[in-house]
Amino acid sequence: MTDGVDDFGGRCRGPSGQYFCMKPPPRFALAATTLDAPDARELAHFYLRLLGWRTRKEEPDWIEIASPDGTAGLSFQTEPLFERPQWPSRGSGQQMMMHLDIEVNDLSSAVDHALALGATVADLQPQADVRVLCDPAGHPFCLFVRTGPTG
Repeated sequence: MTDGVDDFGGRCRGPSGQYFCMKPPPRFALAATTLDAPDARELAHFYLRLLGWRTRKEEPDWIEIASPDGTAGLSFQTEPLFERPQWPSRGSGQQMMMHLDIEVNDLSSAVDHALALGATVADLQPQADVRVLCDPAGHPFCLFVRTGPTG
C-alpha cells in the first residue's frame, strides 16, 4: 500500500482518515455462452460437428462443449417451452437475443459444411462477405473470413 491506495487500485483511507484496504476484486472469466433448445443433445451435436470441438460435460438436459485448447465453450440446455428466434426481427414473436460470429478460412466451403450438418441459410444477408445461417433450433449465426489486421 502506498499513499492510501492498496495494491489493487482501491482506496485505503476512509473519509474520517482511518485506514482500511479492500480485498482484491473477485476473478471473472466467461466460461461459456448457453443456448436453449428443444433438444440440448441435438443442438450440441450440431455444433460439435460444425466446430470440431469436444464434449466437456454431458447431463440429460445439459451439454457443455469446448474448443480443443479449452479457452472457449458453448453450453446447451433443453428448454421445453423454447420458441425459435426470428431473423430478421419482426414486431411480434420471439426476437433474436444474440448470435454467434464464427471465423472461417473459406466462406463457401464453410457454408456448404454447415448446410450438410443441418443449418439453413437465412433469408436476409446484410453483408456480402458474411453469411448468416440458422442452426437446427433456429439460432442465427454468422460465418466470416477475417480480413485486415487483428487486434
